[in-house]
Amino acid sequence: MEIKVNFLDNLRLEAKFDDFTVTADQPIRYKGDGSAPSPFDYFLASSALCAAYFIKVYCKARDIPTENIRLSQNNIVDPEDRYNQIFQIQVELPDDISEKDRVGILRSIERCTVKKVVQTGPEFKIETVENLESDANAMLMGQPDGDVSTYILGKDLPLEQTISNMTGMLADLGMKIEISSWRNIVPNVWSLHIRDAASPSCFTNGKGATKESALCSALGEFIERLNCNFFYNDQFFGEEIANSEFVHYPNEKWFELEDDDALPAGILDEHCLDIYNPDGELAGSNLIDTNSGMVERGICTIPYVRHSDGETVHFPSNLIENLFLSNGMSAGNNLQEAKVQCLSEIFERAVKRQIIEQEIVLPDVPMQVLEKYPSILAGIQGLEAQGFPVVVKDASLGGQFPVMCVTLMNPRTGGVFASFGAHPSFEVALERSLTELLQGRSFEGLNDVPKPTFDSMTVTEPENFVEHFIDSTGVISWRFFSSNHDYDFCEWDFSGTNAEESESLFGILADIGKEAYIAEFDQLGASVCRILVPDYSEVYPVEDLIWDNTNKSLDYREDILNLHSLNDDELAGLVERLEESQLDNQTDIPTLIGIVFDENTPWGQLTIIELKILIYLASGELENAIELVGEFLQYNDNTVERGLFYQAVNAVLEVTLDEELELEHFIHNFERMFGKETMDNVVGSVTGEVKFFGLTQTSMKLEGIEPHLRLIESYKKLHQARKAKAVS
Repeated sequence: MEIKVNFLDNLRLEAKFDDFTVTADQPIRYKGDGSAPSPFDYFLASSALCAAYFIKVYCKARDIPTENIRLSQNNIVDPEDRYNQIFQIQVELPDDISEKDRVGILRSIERCTVKKVVQTGPEFKIETVENLESDANAMLMGQPDGDVSTYILGKDLPLEQTISNMTGMLADLGMKIEISSWRNIVPNVWSLHIRDAASPSCFTNGKGATKESALCSALGEFIERLNCNFFYNDQFFGEEIANSEFVHYPNEKWFELEDDDALPAGILDEHCLDIYNPDGELAGSNLIDTNSGMVERGICTIPYVRHSDGETVHFPSNLIENLFLSNGMSAGNNLQEAKVQCLSEIFERAVKRQIIEQEIVLPDVPMQVLEKYPSILAGIQGLEAQGFPVVVKDASLGGQFPVMCVTLMNPRTGGVFASFGAHPSFEVALERSLTELLQGRSFEGLNDVPKPTFDSMTVTEPENFVEHFIDSTGVISWRFFSSNHDYDFCEWDFSGTNAEESESLFGILADIGKEAYIAEFDQLGASVCRILVPDYSEVYPVEDLIWDNTNKSLDYREDILNLHSLNDDELAGLVERLEESQLDNQTDIPTLIGIVFDENTPWGQLTIIELKILIYLASGELENAIELVGEFLQYNDNTVERGLFYQAVNAVLEVTLDEELELEHFIHNFERMFGKETMDNVVGSVTGEVKFFGLTQTSMKLEGIEPHLRLIESYKKLHQARKAKAVS
């Protein structure tokens, strides 16, 4: 994690990281102002808080209440050496906690990350640099030595060379990548989380049998998502990029909207139109680019090459971002390697969906087959030793597809977690299934997986598949565990050279009647491609293009960002559109308008219902406001402070709207309950003197929205690199 420190007045300091700001000071006796804890105080508190966190995780997983658990920490200083200290952590447990859980709670504290880092003894490197932003790879701790060459199945270069190439590309772009976490909870299963230090919303996870392969996986995913613009999916690019020569790629093509809003000629081909516009309901306006919102420019399309005949087909960027998410994008040491990974991923998701939706019963992989892969078997046995039964299944559907499945059961919670992996090599597909299962997860994280069901409707609903796509935490059927399997086990093998594997996988698509469309991205110096397989590799249903398109943001984005500048008629128009939209009141505004706000601010937690309330208050429509305040309080998951504000608003509205009551008769006790400052803002909101309390003023220029401005700066690095490549 990158922490940037600003020097404030006197001895006060300000540390900024992610969306948080921490202020430190020194006591008055040390010439400070005593306005905040000292840096050392924060250090001491971090160890106590970390210990308490692991207690909370332990208890939450076992439904043990923590209200009566108390923890304290004292640091005992050696009088002869003040740097030699004992951190004494004491825990007071209620009498009704069993001896087993008492031991478990104490053991959970031993896992405290702060404690382990201190005990290991961190290394400090102190140096001067010309520019804090320039040392792009300094934070990639865990990179292998340069004189080692490790080859793995499916990769044409050693891992060390691949990592070196990818970190070089990111450095050239000015991306400062940091590793925020590593996990290795069973043998031969590694995972990590990396992110852009300057824009933490750009992040990926990696997995592998070694830490090098996991790092390679994370960097590869990061590069593929940069090249395919996935980090910026659904987000507003800002006015500068929206009005630039190109928005996404130099070879994009724009189609002007027709007067009757029909689809312009030249978009998609007949095969795709039959899939995406079967009833002729899809309009041109449904495909306006969400990122730029440039209705006047029309529809932004990206050229893809049809695999069957090499013809170019123009796919609207809106269609891609709405239906495919990250499915079918990959980076590789070369284009063929990237294609194999793309197609493997597509088969993994599509076959997984077919198995889950049709409740197909898969055959188990015999133990004598698993024993051929001792490193994978060691990981499986590591899970079983921790009390998690594991079922390994052949998901190839009789040898038709290169897919495997590893399923974990959690007897403690009754939950089940099914992980799938695909690759032309049986071994690689099996390894990916296992590493995917534990990617970024602790043993405690396995307590949150859902329980299986015999309810077919729950299993087959589209949203369940989306959950499976995002993090494999969707529901699966109990039928999945029947011994009466629908297919016989097949020890399949589609492996060969990357070129051979690529053609073999394309052949499987052809055999099932599917067409593939390919885009290659090399402007940033990497071999990256994206493959779309209509009616096969979509994540969201086609109907979303009409009924739940992300470009609905264009109906609200400008007015919401200009909220403080709208007149009464414009506010009335905005709230009327929100009321008529049939959008769920709990929809969050950042997602709706494609803006990344600081999650810890009122903007970051703003929902449609709260925005409606604030507009009604600003417009003096108090009856409408109080009707929604009740609903807000019933379902509020905002901060305690914000909840109390609306509780006070509700009370003041009740008094104000009751002809027999006078606010002056209640204000004293309201102030005692909620505080004078809160009540000043509440009364001001009800009278109209305070508008949109808590929402700082901004506009389409995005003033003050630092997380989104950082995201745009991140995208500008790609935009400039693509522009330079196009010119050269």
